[in-house]
Formats: sequence, structure tokens, C-alpha cells
Amino acid sequence: MNPAEKLEQACADAWPAQVERRLGDWRLRAAGGFTGRANSALALGDPGRPVPDALSEICEFAHAHRIEPMAQAVRGGPVEDALARAGWVPHETYVNGHEVSVLLGPLRPGARGTGEDGVRVLGAPTPGWWELTVDRPEPTEAERHVLTGGARVGYGVATREGRTVGAVRGAVAGGVLLVARLAVRPEYRGQGLGTALMAAVGGWAGRHGATRCALQVSVRNERALALYERLGFGEHHRYRYWVPGAR
Repeated sequence: MNPAEKLEQACADAWPAQVERRLGDWRLRAAGGFTGRANSALALGDPGRPVPDALSEICEFAHAHRIEPMAQAVRGGPVEDALARAGWVPHETYVNGHEVSVLLGPLRPGARGTGEDGVRVLGAPTPGWWELTVDRPEPTEAERHVLTGGARVGYGVATREGRTVGAVRGAVAGGVLLVARLAVRPEYRGQGLGTALMAAVGGWAGRHGATRCALQVSVRNERALALYERLGFGEHHRYRYWVPGAR
């Protein structure tokens, strides 16, 4: 595997779907429609059969689990060429953005996040953490599985006067910390809480064997990209979501 494929496999391990089935090197995934990553086929390497046959299996799997047939492929890689030849197209109408930048950066950006400023990493999610990450204090079954399953997971929280005002998810797999669901309540933004949460989860991950930090951000999310650039992150590669073309 090339570096982009290795990193994507680690990220997939850190973001587990409810249902996963291997198709050669490919991974068919479903999680009740919660996130594109957990409800698309990770199309890396060789599916072990002709690509058109593999794509038919993606469609059958998706229909069986009541999700949209979708493939995730590294931009500019050989699988994208095969998808295009088979009549699939980039999912340009995907609501969360069909093209994603995968960033690499320092494990502990910034110097805060040691606990004295109300930022901690917990071993289990709290109702306040859920409220910030999925907009309600109790998750769905799919949300709970994706956000708590698989790799070693830490739940970063920032509190003010007993209230959770910031949250982040960190998961370690293959020596990589995957950071996701970073959120700060609007009235507390601009106070450095995002940086403090990143530093806290990075310190936690270092104690659990991580040596680098990865993030996945839609290329349309200019605000987030600017934040991570300030924290020392740079683009490693991009991936795109593909769907069957019109028949």
C-alpha cells in the first residue's frame, strides 16, 4: 500500500461502521446513514474481482442495509480511474461535501489542555459530550457504535461552571490519532478552547502510542482548514465519494 492508502486504513479502523464486510482489499461499510465514511465502501487496492463486479456488490450491500451506494477513493489514485470507466461519478451533491482533505500535523499543537483550564480527556462520553457532537444528550445506536467502537477512544471535554462547552473525539489506530467532532459552543469561541482540546487529546494519544495526528475536513470548510493550518497541519492527500452515474 502507498502512504495514502495506509493512512486511510488507519482512519477506517478509528471510525468503525456498524457492519463491515471485506471485498478483497475493499471494505463495505454501513451504519444507518451516520456519516459518509461509515456508509461507503472504502475502495483501496484490489477488490479481488473485476471492478464492475465489485461495484455491483457495493450496490447490493447498500440496498440490503438501506443506504445509498457510495465508494470512497483516494483522489487521483488508480481506483478513481476504474470507477470512472465503470460509469460512476463523483458525488458532487453530497450534503457534507464529496471531496475531503486529509491533514497531518503535530500530536500536541499548543501548550494548553492539561486539565487546569477545564479541559480533560475522559474514558467515556458524557451527556454534554453527546449533545455537542450529535446535537442531543442520547445518541442513536449507529452514532454510539461509530463514535465509541473500534480503536482506543478518548473523549475530550471543555467545561465552564459545570457546563460542557467544548468537545472532541480522539481515536488511536496504527500509531495515528484521528481527531474528529471538534466542537465549541458559539458563545465560547475565540477563547482558545479548540486549541486546548486538540492539545489535550494529543497528549492523551501520545500516552497510548500515537506518533502523528490526522484530520479529515471537507474542502468546503474553509474555517476549519484555516484553524488547522494555524496549528501546523498540512494536506497529506484527498479522497472523494463516488456514486453510480445516471442510467
